[in-house]
Amino acid sequence: MLDRYYTVKHEGQDEIIIQKSRFIGYVKRVETEAAAQEFIHAIKKKHHDATHNCSAYLIGEHDQIQKANDDGEPSGTAGVPILEVLKKQKLKDTAVVVTRYFGGIKLGAGGLIRAYGSTTSQAIKTTGVVKRQRMQGFTVTADYGLSGKIEHALRQSEYILQAIDYTDQVTYHVYVEVGFESEFKAFIVELSNAQAEINETDTTYIEIDV
Repeated sequence: MLDRYYTVKHEGQDEIIIQKSRFIGYVKRVETEAAAQEFIHAIKKKHHDATHNCSAYLIGEHDQIQKANDDGEPSGTAGVPILEVLKKQKLKDTAVVVTRYFGGIKLGAGGLIRAYGSTTSQAIKTTGVVKRQRMQGFTVTADYGLSGKIEHALRQSEYILQAIDYTDQVTYHVYVEVGFESEFKAFIVELSNAQAEINETDTTYIEIDV
């Protein structure tokens, strides 16, 4: 399991006009090849009258699944440039379809490569990228006398304060980047003069906008 990786937020689109041709880029987060193919099929159905619906996707922790499809454009001028943008931006679990409506002016191989790459980059930018960071959850429980000090310190720190429970004591639910658990425990021990109870909870991915 990766400690961190980048992917698109969810789903989005954008379009650009190049030499009278309309290029529409669609982007979606996918976790399986079946989901990627379903997404591509849906866009092709939506734009069944388009000149081309070129696509690529990159799936898996180690990019085990990689596919690119030129959909009738000259070999290597559409699907591969889309895939290369995903690789360059280090995105995982991402599928892209670029729909083209031909405007009557041929772009040549170099022009097509730039057009499909630019459309992909623009669609990704519009959709947004997140870093999925694996985090270790903790609960920190302390008496009310320490609550103000602990809450203030947590909010000023790099740790993520997810929630606070108020019962006979105060319990803070905190997420810490995997690999920094020992530093967090030492931070709380020093902050509370060893008066707070620290317990590990779940491990999960937290999404951070980039």
